Amino acid sequence: MSEIVNNLLGKVANLLGDECQKLIGVEDHVRFLEDELSTMKAFLEELGLRDELDPLTKNWRDRVRDMAYDMEDCIDDFLLDVGSTNDNAGFIARTTELVKTLWARHQFTSQIQELKDRAIEANHRRKRYKLDDSSNSTSDLVAVDPRVSALYKEAASLVGIDGPREELVGWLADGEQELKVVSIVGFGGLGKTTLAKQVYDNIGQQFNCKAFVSVSQRPDMAGLLTGLKLKLGGNKTSGTHEVQDIISELREHLIDKRYFVVVDDLWDRPTWDIISGAFPDSGNGSRIIVTTRVEDVARLACHNRQQCVYKMKPLNDQDSKRLFFSRVFGHEDVNPSQYEEVSTEILKRCGGLPLAVTTIAGILASRPGILRQDWESIRSYLGVQSATDLTMKGMRHILNLSYMHLPAHLRVCSLHLGMHPEDHEIMRDDLVRQWIAERLVSSLPGLDLEDVGRSYFNELINRSFIQPERTVAGDVVSCRVHDMIRDVIISKCEKENFMSVVYNSEDMARLHKCKLKVRRLFLSSSSNDTVSRTTATSLSKVRSIVSFGESKYLLSRYLRVLFIENWKIHTVDLSDISGLFHLRYLKVKAKGIKLPSELKGLVHLETLELTDGSIPSDVVQLPRLSHLAAALHTLPSGIGNLKLLRTLNGFMLTRCSLEDIKGLGELTNLRELDIFIGRSVEIDGALVSSIEKLSNLRHLKFRGWVNNDWPLSLSNPPLHIETLRLDNIVTVRIPRWIGDLRYLRHLELYVRKTSTDDIRLLGELRFLVELKFILLHFAANGVVIISTGLFRALEYLYSSFTDQYHELHSAVGDVMAHLRFEVRTMPKLQRLELKLYEEHWDGATPVGMEHLLALQQIEVIFGGHNHNIEVKRRAETAFRDALQAHPNHPSVRIR
Repeated sequence: MSEIVNNLLGKVANLLGDECQKLIGVEDHVRFLEDELSTMKAFLEELGLRDELDPLTKNWRDRVRDMAYDMEDCIDDFLLDVGSTNDNAGFIARTTELVKTLWARHQFTSQIQELKDRAIEANHRRKRYKLDDSSNSTSDLVAVDPRVSALYKEAASLVGIDGPREELVGWLADGEQELKVVSIVGFGGLGKTTLAKQVYDNIGQQFNCKAFVSVSQRPDMAGLLTGLKLKLGGNKTSGTHEVQDIISELREHLIDKRYFVVVDDLWDRPTWDIISGAFPDSGNGSRIIVTTRVEDVARLACHNRQQCVYKMKPLNDQDSKRLFFSRVFGHEDVNPSQYEEVSTEILKRCGGLPLAVTTIAGILASRPGILRQDWESIRSYLGVQSATDLTMKGMRHILNLSYMHLPAHLRVCSLHLGMHPEDHEIMRDDLVRQWIAERLVSSLPGLDLEDVGRSYFNELINRSFIQPERTVAGDVVSCRVHDMIRDVIISKCEKENFMSVVYNSEDMARLHKCKLKVRRLFLSSSSNDTVSRTTATSLSKVRSIVSFGESKYLLSRYLRVLFIENWKIHTVDLSDISGLFHLRYLKVKAKGIKLPSELKGLVHLETLELTDGSIPSDVVQLPRLSHLAAALHTLPSGIGNLKLLRTLNGFMLTRCSLEDIKGLGELTNLRELDIFIGRSVEIDGALVSSIEKLSNLRHLKFRGWVNNDWPLSLSNPPLHIETLRLDNIVTVRIPRWIGDLRYLRHLELYVRKTSTDDIRLLGELRFLVELKFILLHFAANGVVIISTGLFRALEYLYSSFTDQYHELHSAVGDVMAHLRFEVRTMPKLQRLELKLYEEHWDGATPVGMEHLLALQQIEVIFGGHNHNIEVKRRAETAFRDALQAHPNHPSVRIR
């Protein structure tokens, strides 16, 4: 891997430039190393194209990479020790600084000489063993042109799933009142999770509560069950971490409910024995789906009822071909006949596994111009593998091909995905900021570094290397890594010494014996306290730690990235991080976070995100801070000093000075602002003035419980806003300036009254895809008309007619009768959610729902305290009757 050498060359260039005066006596040595490293970089890049390396070449690569890491650490130490001189210091202080500088230069000279000797020996070994002459038959397969940016394409249409889905729905909807468990069993990559998700989405709305949970091979049972409880609507205030206590709480919560749960990726019997204890059988028709690769586990979950075990079948030839070509060519008008023979051979090697088909198709789809030789090369690589017996080894062979076809910059970023738990949802922006902190994202002229990082993420999606999880208006904001692809990533990490994974004390003992230094460390949720038993030497060179365990954190001075997620422990003590000079990324999701009293030593810190704890007041002195997020902290005094800040989330304006509110206006690089406003905050003029100065703002969210019309005072809003959420910020009407936001995609508004003209203002926003509109007051004879031609891009509408502010007049009558959709309005609307109160509903439905031609799902939420089951039944009947003529037959859910 050449990324470390590439970063090092940049650092050496800076050293020979701005810092050259500090290199007296060693400049020639450093220039020599620069030349040697340039030669090594070219050879390392060539090695990166090879699938397998002979032992001699691998040994050489590992030594060079280790030397490059050590050299970078050496330069960082030197610059830190030399520092900057203080011209105003006294004689003794200046003498002390001089001695320190001379000693640092002496140490640096000695270390650089040693590194020079290592570099000379490395190049002698390369020539002596003629490593340049080594060849590999697959190297030409990987020479793909890297793309700077990639647009997200929607996943290929599902094929071959309609029949299995309907069959499983029939099994689950058979009218039996006892708890029923259905298992889906099959080889990895056959699409078990996809099928379960389809069934879950199809019938989930018929149950009181539902949840979809992934188990994985090494589950954290307490965390898994707590997450399941929350998804099923259970109380999240309990502080228990004992598995049996959580199970008892789950049983109590579910005892009187009809529930539907998918337990995905179950691996063994003991795990099921624990999980199944949380599901009471109350005779009310509850249902469970289990997916697994192990047939014995599938039968066990179904109580050995063979008729409840669904065995996944591979795609047939026709469905495989449909999936393959739709993924390669999309909707282009391409005649696949010219690829008939070679595609048949490729698909035969894929054995009907959707994961294999989409992986190979993703390789071809990523190429700027697909040539016949590309197809032939892939066919040759896959060899003569049997189509009827695609073993685990064969599947890994296919997934490895996908990895080898990644450009070098994507390959190293993909390895970083291994630093997340199996089946874990990975947030895009977290991932990109970690890549940037590790200097894995290359700067490109005229392009923002985060935008480049997001394009890397999108390209991994397009290549089917990672799976989109959460999508907002076509923009993928999170992903998951299929466990089989993750296995390939972990194996590559081990070969490349990119990352070490610790599950238990045995893993840590193995790291102690490893000849290569640990550079990155992933601590799983089952690692417990293993790291606290390590010596300082074993982790002295660690650059990144991602921890989901309960470990004590032995922190290396070279640490760049520290990410901790653990809600089970009461205190995460980070009081000694102030000396981590190189730290660039710090995110902690936990309770009781303890930080030092000062942070100003973290001069390279770019990201600081905390869910708890107090943030030191000197946070505003961090010169490179770009992302700052906390949970309901008062806005730091002097916030205007953070000129590079791009993200400011979770802070309150309560108890803020007028100067600090004005200071927000000095953050001209700000892209995202999320602020909480209390009831008593006097902010009108100062806040409005500050917002108008934030010309680069893309995402703006205000939260609070405020009846205040200050948003109406804006006259020059930031015109590039894509997201605007005024959550519980109640205005008398829709602010007119919203109509000027030509790039607006997501909008949330609370207004006391509205008119058809106001609705037209919103409806003419050409990129608006998501609208949450809460109306508190209807005129007795008023009607909200969604006119023809409006909301051309809208895909999701949430409309609430609520009396939580006691402003909805009873004289209005049935509020549903006041909502009307005209023909040819909202042509892309797929999901409609309506919230109202029982006392304001007399049985009417919105007029013209049949005009919403793309509609797929309607959800009606009734507020109030009565929870009348009869009202729910009447509503379900009324909405189903109103949608009888709709061509899509949208699903209806009442809750």
